[in-house]
Amino acid sequence: MFIGGYISAAGLGLTCPEWPLCPNGVMPSEEYLIEWVHRLIAATTGALVLATMVASYMNKRADLKIKLTSSLASAFVVTQITLGALVIDMKLHAVLVAIHLGIGILLFSMVLLTTLFAFRISKIEMPAHT
Repeated sequence: MFIGGYISAAGLGLTCPEWPLCPNGVMPSEEYLIEWVHRLIAATTGALVLATMVASYMNKRADLKIKLTSSLASAFVVTQITLGALVIDMKLHAVLVAIHLGIGILLFSMVLLTTLFAFRISKIEMPAHT
């Protein structure tokens, strides 16, 4: 969210006018670097969020709350990436940019809740120190 906010505030949202790659392909030139980093972080985050959801379903001891919040996070990350592509395609349409931010906040909230639930459960399961 930080780098997306920076890109928006600095007016760099359309520095890389194509999606998913910039005009120079996988390794962009310097003019596209900031937007490319934003997309790289988004793709990495997306992969990690989806992996977390898969892991929660594979773990038989995972709490229902973790499965629910990680599933919502996965839905939001797919929505967020799709909206990011639409924002570029629609040339930063204000409504889409606002929705993109809102989904980003929901995504962050679900990831935070998943983390909190996971750490809370792990503390409950740990034996007490004597």
